[in-house]
Amino acid sequence: MGNLIWHEYSRLTAITASVYAVWAGFWALFYRKFFWDFVAGTLRDPGGLQPARSAAVFVTIIVKVPVVPMIAMLLGMFMIVLEFPFPQLKSLAIHRSIVLRIVLLLFQTFITILFYQGTNAAIWSFIAALCYTRAQILGESMAVAKENRGKDGGA
Repeated sequence: MGNLIWHEYSRLTAITASVYAVWAGFWALFYRKFFWDFVAGTLRDPGGLQPARSAAVFVTIIVKVPVVPMIAMLLGMFMIVLEFPFPQLKSLAIHRSIVLRIVLLLFQTFITILFYQGTNAAIWSFIAALCYTRAQILGESMAVAKENRGKDGGA
């Protein structure tokens, strides 16, 4: 049996999570819902569950002005570009950094868990961040990135 290459598994999981984050952000522009509105919310007979007054900030940045889904879409697109690098990006240190990917995936987890459509993207982003952390602990390095170190970007 072979060994699991953690950063390759993490890369595939991060691509899936990022595509899902872009897709969820797109749908969140049309169907706006603050996911955590059930915490301390009030259930009314006509009108359903009303979020608490303490969640007014989140309702504003997710429902009224969908800033959070837009940020999730942009971050997801950046993660896709980072995981499927342009030839110009392969020679840069940003492509070789596993720690940067961990931080961006954790940030993507935090952003996408806020709105209803992004919950699956948040779960898979967190799993990808954990797997990248495992790869970092094991001392794995990316073979493609080592080959491209110091080259001028594909020329």
